Amino acid sequence: MTRPAVRIAYCADCGYDGQAIDLARALLTEFGHGLSSVTILPWDNGTFDVSVNGQIVHSMGRDGGFPETGTITEAVRAQVALAGTGGD
Repeated sequence: MTRPAVRIAYCADCGYDGQAIDLARALLTEFGHGLSSVTILPWDNGTFDVSVNGQIVHSMGRDGGFPETGTITEAVRAQVALAGTGGD
């Protein structure tokens, strides 16, 4: 079973580091070793994008605002379930 990889790209210049860290903490608390990685990537241009296994599940530019933690948790949970069925 392949464990999901989460990437959080955030605008460092905008001061979004707190939101990125909070989301990473929530995911690690929820899934722990069930994740292969949680990468926090300082970026620019007002970015706050979250991807799971390379698929964007939230983009500030596309979706507006910051994601709800529950939305990201469900996206990760779906990837965990998909991996468990061998469908990754």
